[in-house]
Amino acid sequence: MADSAVSFLLNQLSLFLQHEKELLGGVGEEVEYIRGELEHMTAFLRVADSKEESDPQLKAWVNQVRKITYDIEDILQEYMLRFAYPRHGSNEFGGCIKKNLCASVRNLKARRRIASEIQTIKLRLQNVSKSQQRFKDTHAFMDGSSSSFMSNEWYDSRGDALLLEDSDIVGIEKPKRQLLEWLLPTENGLKVISVVGMGGLGKTTLVKKVYDDASVKANFDSHVWVTIAESFKADHLLQSIIKQLVYEVKQQPPHDLEAKNVDEMKEFIYNFLQLKTYIIVLDDVWKIGAWESIRYAFPRLGALGFIIITTRFNSIGNAACSETNGHLYNLEPFDAEESEELFYKKAFPGKSCPPHLKEVSACILKRCEGLPLAIVVIGGLLATKKQIPEEWKMFERNIGLELEGDSMKRMVKLLYLSYYDLPHYLKAYILYMSIFLEFELLEKWRMIRLWIAEGFMELKQGKTEEEMAEAYLNELVSRSLIQVADTYEDGRPRKFRIHDILREYIISKSRERNIFLPASGEKTMWPNKIRRMAIHSAFTNAQESFNVKYLVSLFWFEFEDSESVQILHRVLQGGCRLLKVLDLRGAPLDKIPSEVFKLYYLKYLSLRRTNIKIIPKSIGNLQNLETLDLKQCRVTELPIQILKLRKLRHLLVYSYISARDMFSSGHPQSFKAPYEIGSCLTALQKLCYIDADEIDGIKIVREIGRLTQLRRLCIKKLKREDGKDLSSSLAKLINLRSLCIFAVDEGEVMDLDHYVPPLTFSVLRKVVLHGRLEKLPQWMHFLHGLTEVQLGWSRLREDLLQHLGVLPNLVSLKLYNFAYEGERLSFVGRGFQSLKRLWLSKLRGLRWIEIERGSMPYLETLSIWHCNLMGELPSGIEHLSNLQYMELGDLSLEFIDTLVRQKLEAGEEWKLAHVPKVNIFSLVDGQWRDLLL
Repeated sequence: MADSAVSFLLNQLSLFLQHEKELLGGVGEEVEYIRGELEHMTAFLRVADSKEESDPQLKAWVNQVRKITYDIEDILQEYMLRFAYPRHGSNEFGGCIKKNLCASVRNLKARRRIASEIQTIKLRLQNVSKSQQRFKDTHAFMDGSSSSFMSNEWYDSRGDALLLEDSDIVGIEKPKRQLLEWLLPTENGLKVISVVGMGGLGKTTLVKKVYDDASVKANFDSHVWVTIAESFKADHLLQSIIKQLVYEVKQQPPHDLEAKNVDEMKEFIYNFLQLKTYIIVLDDVWKIGAWESIRYAFPRLGALGFIIITTRFNSIGNAACSETNGHLYNLEPFDAEESEELFYKKAFPGKSCPPHLKEVSACILKRCEGLPLAIVVIGGLLATKKQIPEEWKMFERNIGLELEGDSMKRMVKLLYLSYYDLPHYLKAYILYMSIFLEFELLEKWRMIRLWIAEGFMELKQGKTEEEMAEAYLNELVSRSLIQVADTYEDGRPRKFRIHDILREYIISKSRERNIFLPASGEKTMWPNKIRRMAIHSAFTNAQESFNVKYLVSLFWFEFEDSESVQILHRVLQGGCRLLKVLDLRGAPLDKIPSEVFKLYYLKYLSLRRTNIKIIPKSIGNLQNLETLDLKQCRVTELPIQILKLRKLRHLLVYSYISARDMFSSGHPQSFKAPYEIGSCLTALQKLCYIDADEIDGIKIVREIGRLTQLRRLCIKKLKREDGKDLSSSLAKLINLRSLCIFAVDEGEVMDLDHYVPPLTFSVLRKVVLHGRLEKLPQWMHFLHGLTEVQLGWSRLREDLLQHLGVLPNLVSLKLYNFAYEGERLSFVGRGFQSLKRLWLSKLRGLRWIEIERGSMPYLETLSIWHCNLMGELPSGIEHLSNLQYMELGDLSLEFIDTLVRQKLEAGEEWKLAHVPKVNIFSLVDGQWRDLLL
C-alpha cells in the first residue's frame, strides 16, 4: 500500500519539476533529490510492504515512508495552490507562477517555510534510506517472493477443514451431490472441476467430503490430495503427487526422485496413470502457474481422470476447466436456515438456542452474511461467553473490535492471506472501500470515478483510466474479495458488496495507514492529519476538534440532522483547500456552500439527491473538475461558465434537466441560443459520459459528433428528418459503449439505415431503439462486440433474428411493445451462441416460437408476457438444457389452463420438467399470481 502512495507521488513530482524547476532554485534541487531517493526505494518498498506484518521494525519503517510520502505531497500541493492558482482568467501555469512570484515580499515567508519543510523531509528520507540498507543486509529480502514469510511466521488454518467432524458440517449435501454427479465415470479422458468462492466459504471442506465419499474411493484406482503453497514450487508439487501415487499401491518412491527434474517427474506421473482411473485434488490454488506447471503430467487418452481445483479466483477456475470441457462450481454463502443451523451448533453445543438470545443471534448472523468460517469462529467465541443478552448485544455492536482478539485469529489470517496476496496496485483500491457504510452496495461507476479523482490510476498505453479501473474491479471479484450484487442486462457487474467481516478487517488496515478513519459512536480521536472524512449519523458524537487542512476527500452519507449540516459547513470553512473529492450525495442542502468554489483541486463533485436548484456561475472556478453529478437534484439549468470546465469528463444530469435546457435556455446566465451549441460541445470535448434525460433538437443531433470521447449517449424525441444527421454524427463516436435512441412518438419512423463505417462501433456494447423502423439498420449487422439489444415499437415484419442471431457476444435480447409484427419467431441452429436472457413482451401478432437444436445453448432466462395469440409452448424448448428460469405471463386463459393441467398430469414427464424454476402468472382479482403455487 505504501508503494502505491509513492508511485502516485513520483508521477506528481515529475510533472511538478517539469514545469517549475527553473522557478524553485535550491528548493527544486531538494525536490529532485527526494524524487530520486523514492525511485530507488520503490522496488524494496514493494516487497517490504507485503512482509511488514512479520517484522514490527520493518512495519515501523514502512509507516515512516508512508508518512514522508503524504507530507511531501501535502507540501507540494500547498506550494502549487499558493503560487500556481490561476488568477485574472489566465490558464497559463508557469505564467501565473511568475506573476505571483513578483509579489515576493508577500510570498517570502511562505517560500521560506516551505523550503524549510522540504529540507526537513530530505533529512528524514536520508535516515529512512540508511535503515533500508540495514534491512537489506539483515534479511536478504530481494531473493524471496512477496509472501514467502507466511509459511514460517503464520499458522495456516486451511488444513483444519480436513479434520472437521461430520457434526460440524451443514449445507453441504446439494453441492456434494453435484460434484459426485460430475465425477461419474463415462468416457476416457481428463476433466477439470473447479470449485470457486471467497475464503471461508468451505471449499476445502466440501471437496474433502467428496474425496472421502465411498463411491469415489471405489470408482478410482488412484487418489491424490495436494494443498498448494501460495509460493509453490513445481518440483515439490510433483514430488508430493508421486509419493502419494506410489504409497497408495504400497510401493516406494523412485530412489532418485530428489534428483529428477520437472520434466522427468511429469513423465513418471503420466506413465503411472496410463490405463488407470484417477482423481487429483489441488486445494487452494492462488496462481494459474501452479496448474500450468503440472497439467501435462496427466494423461488425456488411455485413462479416465479428474482434477478438482479449489480456488478463490474465477479467472483460475475458468482457465483450468475450460480447456478440458470441465465444470465450474461457484460455492455460495449459506442461506438463513443453514447459517442458523451451523451457528446454533457452535454457539450452543448439544443444546438449542434459548428464546432470550434468538433476536441478538439473528443480528449476529446477519453480520456473518452466510460465510461459514465467520459463523464457526464467532459461534465458537460466543460459546465461551455467558448467555446474557446485554453481553451478546455488546459483542454484536463491537464485532469489529472483536476481530482484534486472539479468538478471531483464524479468520483474520485467512483475510490476511487474501489481502497480502494482492498485487501492490490493488491494495489501495480495496482499502478505499472501507469508506462506505456497512451493508451499502458499491456502485461500479461511482467507484471508478472516485478512484480516478483520487489519482490512483497509472495510465497504460492503449487503456483509458476508466478501462483500467474496471479491470481492477473485475480482478477483485475474481479474487472473491468483493462480490457482484447486481448486474446490467448483459450480465456485466453493476453493483458490488463486500463481506461484513472483510469490511471490518480493511477498516482496521485503513485506520492503521491513515487512509480513512471512521467516526464511531464513541468519541473519535482524530490524528493530526486527516486525509479522508465521512459525515454520517455517528459523526455527531465525534471529537469536536479536528484538523482538516490536509483533507483530500469528504463524503456525506444520507441522513437528516441539523447538527451534521453545521459540521459540514465547519469542515468546509476549516481551510480544506486541498480537497479533491466532495461527495454530498443526499445532503439536506438547498444551495452549494460558497467555500466549494474555492476548491481549486476539486475533481469530483456530487450533488445527487440534494435539494439544490441553482448552479451559480462560480462553478467555472473549478477548473480541475472531472465529474459533476447532478442526478436527482432539482437543477433545471446549467450556467454558461460550465464551458470553463475543460477537464470535465463525466456530466451526470437526469430527471429535471434536458440537454436542450443545458444548451439553449433563455436564462441570462445560461446557454442562450441553438447557434451556440457547436462551441459548447467543442469546449467540452473531454466528456466521456452525458447521462441526460433528453438530447433533442436538430442542432444538437448535428453537433453531437464533436464529443469524440463520448462513451454513453441517450437521445430522445428523435424525428424522422433528423435520422441522416444523427447517423453522420454517430459515425464519429468511435468510443461509444452505449447508445439509446427514442423516437418523438411511437408512430414516428426512425430513419437510421444510413452508412456508418463498420469499424466505428467496435466497442459498442448496448443498443436500445424505441421507435418505428422500416428495417433493422445495416450497421447493426456488424456489431460483433454487442452484448445487449432492446427493440420497442419497431413494428418490424422482416426476420430480424437472422441478423441478430449471428452477433457472437449478444447476451441479452428484449423485444417488446410491437417490436415484431410477424406470427412466427424461428431461432435456427447455431444462432445466438452467447444469449443468456430473452424477453418477449407485447408481440401481439406472435403465435409460434421455434427453437432448433443448437440454438441458444446457454440461455438461462426466458420471459414471455402479453403474447395473447400464443397457444402452445415454444417447440424445441427441450433443447435449452441450460435454462434455469422460465416466466410466462398474461397469455390466453386457454393456453394457461392447458399448461397448468399438463404440469399436474405429466409430473416428471412435463415438457418444462428440466427447468428448475417456472412461473405462470395470471391476473386474479387485480393482482398477478403464480398459478403453479
